[in-house]
Amino acid sequence: MKIKEITSYLESLAPLSSQASYDNCGLIVGNSQMEITSALICLDSTEAIIDEAIEKGCNLIIAHHPIVFSGLKKLNGKNYIERTIIKAIENKIAIYAIHTNLDNYRYGVNFEIGKRLGLKNLQVLSPNENVICKISVFVSIEFKETLAQAMFKAGAGELGNYNECSFESGGTGTFTPLENANPFEGEKGKNSRIDEIKLEVISSTHALNSVISAMKKTHPYEEVAYDIVSLKNSHPFEGSGMFGTLENELDELTFLSQIKSTFECGIIRHTNLLNKPIKTVAFCGGAGSFLLNNAKQVKADIFITADYKYHDFFDSENQLVIADIGHFESEQYTINLLADILKKKFPIFVLHLTGVNTNPINYF
Repeated sequence: MKIKEITSYLESLAPLSSQASYDNCGLIVGNSQMEITSALICLDSTEAIIDEAIEKGCNLIIAHHPIVFSGLKKLNGKNYIERTIIKAIENKIAIYAIHTNLDNYRYGVNFEIGKRLGLKNLQVLSPNENVICKISVFVSIEFKETLAQAMFKAGAGELGNYNECSFESGGTGTFTPLENANPFEGEKGKNSRIDEIKLEVISSTHALNSVISAMKKTHPYEEVAYDIVSLKNSHPFEGSGMFGTLENELDELTFLSQIKSTFECGIIRHTNLLNKPIKTVAFCGGAGSFLLNNAKQVKADIFITADYKYHDFFDSENQLVIADIGHFESEQYTINLLADILKKKFPIFVLHLTGVNTNPINYF
């Protein structure tokens, strides 16, 4: 199997275009055409992880966090990043990162957290905007179904819990083929009028190129008349953080104890308890303080995340409990998530979950 088979599948679920602007997801070390024998899944690519990959005979590492965020000007081993990259290259081990694009995926990092917390009715806390567009294309009536199915297959027509969504309206198309034209209908030099369908579908911007390519390949006309409109609608299944509800409300201390046990937290830093039951839970794996106002808007009783700064805790203003459970702790089950995703698609491919704890933080 080639690396590209693995990465193409992962990116069909969590497109690189959905990553945050600061991020560096994708193939960081290696060639996409490289043959791989087995993969090691981890949170962080470190020297210890490279050693583990060597020991287990893995020549692909799939990490959540990119080993390289900003540009490297030299590779001389002066820090752990450079030493890790050098060791990977020397041992012909590829490194792939799937970070904020997996955070933004409907069934990604945050869905895994919500599932382990036992939450129901999971929804995206801050849905992404400007990632949906509408495509309108004109086609003769007899070809509209074939065209629609090709566009659906390429990823168009998905609306919430529905797919193959479209709108059709009839009208008359007019055109005059010029001398060098090769018209599907009509004659050169003569104005033609034919009954047509205006087919309208929506598409995520991530799938747009594939949808347009499928449309042009399938469309019978020599010149395809279509337009694309960017929509302000938020995407209900793509974005940062999630929130959900407990089947039965719990008192604050009981729920904090449950969190600590589930995520094996060394400690939970939290704001004042409000002496009211926990029912609605908002959360974000990793550093999620930027989502506090979203958590308040959905009237969450508690907001679970990591990497909270001292002064930011004051922003709870006793409207909800902020619980910082630790960055590693909040994302540790991402390796299980990735393993489950890949095993379903590639059942006979050998996958290893790291046995190395890469958490740089210890608790005394």
